[in-house]
Amino acid sequence: MKAGRCYLDHNATTPLRAEARAAMIAAMDVVGNPSSVHAEGRKAKGVIEKARAQVAQLVGCLTSQVIFTSSATEAAALAVAQKERHGGRFEALPTEHDCLGVWGDGALASWFDRAGAYHPQELAGGAFVAVSAANSETGVLPPSGFLAQLSGQKVICDITQVAGKTAIPFAEGARPAYAILSAHKIGGPKGIGALINFTREDPAPILRGGGQEMNRRSGTENIVGIAGFGAAAEAAGQDVSMGRWDEVEELRNILENALATSAKKTIFVGNDAPRLPNTSCIIAEGWKGETQVMQMDLAGFAISAGSACSSGKVKASNVLLAMGYNEADAASAIRVSLGLETTKTDVLRFAESWLAKRDKHAQRAA
Repeated sequence: MKAGRCYLDHNATTPLRAEARAAMIAAMDVVGNPSSVHAEGRKAKGVIEKARAQVAQLVGCLTSQVIFTSSATEAAALAVAQKERHGGRFEALPTEHDCLGVWGDGALASWFDRAGAYHPQELAGGAFVAVSAANSETGVLPPSGFLAQLSGQKVICDITQVAGKTAIPFAEGARPAYAILSAHKIGGPKGIGALINFTREDPAPILRGGGQEMNRRSGTENIVGIAGFGAAAEAAGQDVSMGRWDEVEELRNILENALATSAKKTIFVGNDAPRLPNTSCIIAEGWKGETQVMQMDLAGFAISAGSACSSGKVKASNVLLAMGYNEADAASAIRVSLGLETTKTDVLRFAESWLAKRDKHAQRAA
């Protein structure tokens, strides 16, 4: 990273943790194939099983329920592929990440409104649906106990954004059918994710071949990535236990207060609802989100407009449209997502720079 740059796009991806880097370097020296029965193979298998236990500890599930995949996107595809076991129809909510939304046989109505209020009645009818534990663009969280209401539903829960930031919101007896998560959102490496299978049946594989991952996902395991995932999961769980994200939430509030004081018409999406501690979705009327991203990048700040998989596409946010914002406002949003290394100086510098560029934009538009 260039000197003087400030990274504020942690919901897209996080810097690699020192614990993950060390585990990955150690795994690079493990020679064996984890499917081999000799000592070298067993040692490689041991690396995988240690990481599986670390991820299970973070999620609060059995080690046997963790299936390593190449990403949360692959985990989502594997989960949706089981829809015939869950009624044969999968419906995607308009506020879901594209990795789930693209598989929808239909689209349900808005999941939550501009105030962050949820509408669980719209999930009735027994459809197999995806319900995120946190929205990646806005940071909005379900109200306390909401996911427990869905315990009888056939649900895929996207926990990529809550994992490592808050406690995983699954109580015994109130769990979805499946959950998906990704290592690079918690300080692990890119290119490794997991499907958590809470059902009593193993998912039918969509990648067939050698029968790895207990015949649930074929392909030689990415030992280096898995080792990093496990180490990151353990460290991330410790951060949550220590309350480190409470400090990040304070910084997010300092940022929003600084912007609101000087830009009173600025909208902070979902700020009256429960949110992730690090996420601020900001709408500046008439100032396109993509333009804001480019201008702030030139000023030394990395932010995004929408989710990472949608960045670079000049269009209004589907999430904000589904929440009831108009096309102009939905196209004028940015997401600022802080990390554990973010400082008060960082957020105040960002606020100062953003406000200066906003004033210039207003002068040109006048």
